[in-house]
Amino acid sequence: MHQKKKRYKMWLTIIGLVIALIWLSPFYLMLVNAFKTKFDIFNSVLALPETLTLDNFRQAFIDLDFLNALMNSLIVSGASILIIIIFSSMAAYALSRNKSRLSGGIFLIFVAAMLIPFQSVMIPLISIFGKVNMLNTSGLIFMYLGFGSSLSIFLYHGAVKGIPVSLDEAAMIDGASRWTIFWKIIFPMLKPITMTVMILNVIWIWNDYLLPSLVLSQAYATIPLRMFFFFGQYTKQWHLALAGLTIAIIPVVLIYFFAQKHIIKGVADGAVK
Repeated sequence: MHQKKKRYKMWLTIIGLVIALIWLSPFYLMLVNAFKTKFDIFNSVLALPETLTLDNFRQAFIDLDFLNALMNSLIVSGASILIIIIFSSMAAYALSRNKSRLSGGIFLIFVAAMLIPFQSVMIPLISIFGKVNMLNTSGLIFMYLGFGSSLSIFLYHGAVKGIPVSLDEAAMIDGASRWTIFWKIIFPMLKPITMTVMILNVIWIWNDYLLPSLVLSQAYATIPLRMFFFFGQYTKQWHLALAGLTIAIIPVVLIYFFAQKHIIKGVADGAVK
C-alpha cells in the first residue's frame, strides 16, 4: 500500500511538472525571442539567443509611445477596478443581508449575466454609447463596471454570507448606520476576496483589446491597442512586439506576486461559503 501511494504521488508530480512546462512555454518563447533579432527569430524560435541585445526593448519603448500608453492603461484599469470593487461589494452585501425573493432573483440575474458573451451585445452597446457621446475613457470604464460586476458580486456574495449577521446587529445596537457597518466592519473582513476580485479584473482589463479598440481613439490607446502597431498589412515585427509584451506584463506580474497569498483564500471564501 505504501509503495502504491508513493508511485501515485510520483506520477502526480510528473504530470504536474508536464502541465507546468506546457503552461510556461508561451512565457519562455516570449522572453527568449524578445532578445533576438528578427532574423534570429525566423531562423529558430525555440533556440536561446546567441547574443543578448536590448535594442528591441529600446525601439519598442519608443514605437509604443510606452509612457503615454502605460498611463492610459493605468487610468482605465485602476478606475475600472476601483468602481467594480466599490459597487460590487456594496451590492453583494445588500443582496446577502436582504433575505427576500426579490434579492434572490436579482442575484440570479447577476450570475446569469456571466453566461452572456460580450460579442452578442457588442454592436448595440457601442451604438447606444455612441448616441450619448460616451465612446471615450469614461464610457469604457462604465462598460467595464457592467461586464465585471457579475463575477465580482458572485464572489463577494459568498464571502459576505460567511460573516455572521450578529456583527451587524451588535453594531446597530451601538448606533452604527448600515453605511458605517459595511465600511468599518464588513469590508475590512473582505480583504482576501477583494484582492481576488482585483487580480482577476486586472488580468482581464489590462490585456483587453476588443472593447478598447471599439471605444478609444489613438490618443488614448492602451498598451494592447498600441501593440497592434507592430503588425502591419505586409510585415510583422515580432522581435519588437515580443519585447513590448515583455514590458507590458511586468505591472500585472508584480501585482500578482504581491497579491497571490490572498487569491486562493479569496476564491474559496467567495465560491464555497
